[in-house]
Amino acid sequence: MVPIDLNEIPNDFKHYLGVIKDITFPRQGHTSDVGIIQSEHGKFVLKRTKGEQYSAWLSDEVQVVKSLSVAPLSTPKVYHFVEQKSEDQAWALMEFFEGDTLRSTLSNESDRDRKHELIYKFGKALSQIHSTPCPIALVKDGLWLDEMLRRAEINVRRYKVDGTEDLLQFLKDNKPAPVENTLIHGDFTIDNVLVHEGEITGVIDWSGGALGDPRYDVCLAIRPKPNIFEEEAEVHTFFEGYGKRSIGESEFHYFEKGLYAFF
Repeated sequence: MVPIDLNEIPNDFKHYLGVIKDITFPRQGHTSDVGIIQSEHGKFVLKRTKGEQYSAWLSDEVQVVKSLSVAPLSTPKVYHFVEQKSEDQAWALMEFFEGDTLRSTLSNESDRDRKHELIYKFGKALSQIHSTPCPIALVKDGLWLDEMLRRAEINVRRYKVDGTEDLLQFLKDNKPAPVENTLIHGDFTIDNVLVHEGEITGVIDWSGGALGDPRYDVCLAIRPKPNIFEEEAEVHTFFEGYGKRSIGESEFHYFEKGLYAFF
């Protein structure tokens, strides 16, 4: 992704921000350009997406966050959202949360007890999401998994994804036994949880928020990364925070190794 140029920012955003004093660019993902803006009116997150798929995701995120605005969750406020159809891009101005990603924090934490404490809080944060009533606006007709498989079929044919037609057919033929659906984040990874001074300050990137299968969130949460969730003890600590062990090996492979490959 290309860093945002100040001259590109929509005028409506500039009027809200006032004088922009500084803009920095955190570690960028693959779906959007992100800038942290310090202006005369405070600190904000600015996101820009390009292309049909990623702009649709940003639009979804804005709608989900607005739906959750009254929920007792650490979700960012949305101040402005603009779709520029002629340029095939979208912009969102959102609340800034102090902190680093959980991935960065865990990677730099050498004290085992502090590391496990953060992982425990990570699990507890997901439990809070799953126990929060799902807003009516996020409840869709049909089963969440069926809709995800339908979208996976579109993605594998239209976009560059890690999944294949053969994997998709396997997922269709081997659906796990259904469980009660809950509010889910849809991309609950260590990159989307922010930490400051040992506390979780925010959960970001809510484009996948829905009434869905909570096992999907759990599987993405405990994906092994270098020096993170490579030990069973850390996975165990996560489930202590979450409150129960809700998946087995087959569910992990179905959701993390399978379904996630299409998104």
